[in-house]
Amino acid sequence: MAKAYERIADDLRQRIRAGELSPGDRLPAETTLVEEYAKSLPTIRQALSLLQAEGLVEKQHGRGNFVRRPRTPVRRSNLRHQWEKGRARDPEPDRAQTGATEHDTGLEMSDLVFRAVYREVPAEPEIAKEFGVPAGTTLVERTYRTRYRVENAPFTLVRSYLVRDMVAENPALLDDSNEPWPGGTQSQLFTIGIELDRIEELVTARPPTAEEAEELALPAGTAVIVMRKSSYDTDGRVVEHSEVILPGDRTEMLFTTHLERW
Repeated sequence: MAKAYERIADDLRQRIRAGELSPGDRLPAETTLVEEYAKSLPTIRQALSLLQAEGLVEKQHGRGNFVRRPRTPVRRSNLRHQWEKGRARDPEPDRAQTGATEHDTGLEMSDLVFRAVYREVPAEPEIAKEFGVPAGTTLVERTYRTRYRVENAPFTLVRSYLVRDMVAENPALLDDSNEPWPGGTQSQLFTIGIELDRIEELVTARPPTAEEAEELALPAGTAVIVMRKSSYDTDGRVVEHSEVILPGDRTEMLFTTHLERW
């Protein structure tokens, strides 16, 4: 037999799915729901917490509970890397027409808000090992955030690293004011004669940190996908390493593997 808070949650859930409460609508105040369902405030809050965990409702501090607007879905395919490589030698005006986020979401460049921040940091032992350089080697740490203009959360949390001495021959690669770079990282590396041979991506999942959950506006209980990406040049060197945090409630990952024919 369903508990009282489950019955209340089910009723509110049906009202949302029937369109009686639309995305962005504010739910009745908790005190109003107490009167409507003739149940205690803790019971009402249990029901709302259940809907928040399902991603149907979000609590906005100081404002109340709202029907959650569906976030823009992202389908990220491993074929995007060849797409980016193929564009690296295209003229800049052609590369500037669209980027990887537009490729993954179907949105236009004008729909997006982009932010990049660069800083120089010493390589921690784990990342230094990835690049095959001594710990403490100066890296360019690049953080990226891109969001749909009508939403408040970015699609991903990206932290990317380059070895400073490797890219310093083109000073433009050290300056975040040049972002968004038409064609992305592969086009940046092309300016210093680096061609990628392969990209390795290690994908895991885990609960988000409190900071990640807040920035990505995740419903309670939602996991994040963690992708650690290493880009190798044609000499077998790691020339870029990044960690990408993807929200589990709106990200699909599609892997296509072409097999050799007999």
